[in-house]
Amino acid sequence: MNLKEERVFGIARKIVANMTTESIETIPHGIVSYEADVTEMMPIFKEINAGASKEEKISINTIMMKIICEGLKAAPMFNSHMHFHRKLVRGKILIFDNIDISMPVILPSGEMMTVNMHDMGEKSLSEMTKSINDTLRRAANSDMNEVMFEVSLDNTLQGLKKGKFKQTFTRLYGSKMPGKHQVKTLSGDAKKEYYKIPIHDRLTKHDIEQGTVTITNLGSVYREGNGRCYFLEIIPPQTAAFALMSIRKEPVVVTDENGEDKIEIKQILPMTMAFDHRAFDYGDAVKLFRRLDEIFANPEIIKEWK
Repeated sequence: MNLKEERVFGIARKIVANMTTESIETIPHGIVSYEADVTEMMPIFKEINAGASKEEKISINTIMMKIICEGLKAAPMFNSHMHFHRKLVRGKILIFDNIDISMPVILPSGEMMTVNMHDMGEKSLSEMTKSINDTLRRAANSDMNEVMFEVSLDNTLQGLKKGKFKQTFTRLYGSKMPGKHQVKTLSGDAKKEYYKIPIHDRLTKHDIEQGTVTITNLGSVYREGNGRCYFLEIIPPQTAAFALMSIRKEPVVVTDENGEDKIEIKQILPMTMAFDHRAFDYGDAVKLFRRLDEIFANPEIIKEWK
């Protein structure tokens, strides 16, 4: 084999690799798919954006985020963190009032970063849009290695408090020992200048700390895609994650006013939800999906959320 290139993990890849490995090793995933018929919703989407500026326009991503938030209100157990002790077989679920969404975004540098959109459950669509735009604005001013190292260091120290001494030592050794695997952060004058940027103009660890639930929208960055998501990781201690794909036209069997079945072309947005099977069963998702059914059957409610 002829080696083309060697890419050593930076801090972002290290964090992703660590968290997804922990997810696969420790969480028995339950997977549920949902086919959202957005045919009636799309004209309303265009209507609420009529005459809006680029900054004010509400995206499909934001609308779907709001819809999922409404689903979580109907099934709040999925907006939670879980702690489970395998050896003692003891567990507990912490259900939250606020919905903090871990949302992967593509940064101006082309890197992918998961940001925490705090308190999205009670925000209007316009407020959600403003919050997302502000996060992206601050991300453009941020040194992501610096932000992620703050989070990584905080997680490591929390592990130390919990008695995870071996984990703490190996993480510090792996990130700070000289060599190609060393995590490089700002130093000297560059660090001083960076931290002169006001907090309201850059991201901090508060912006990328763990949320209560994760929503990933591949469809927003790959609109021409025709695929479906069949598996996604739950990032502990979260208990649920959602993946949204691109909208596409599909033949759907519908029943007309005479009770006759016929085929119509509908706009379908495939959605996948993963949940921690230690905490919930498949039947627990019924309330959530029934709420989604109600919204997609009566999408006029979206106007009330603007």
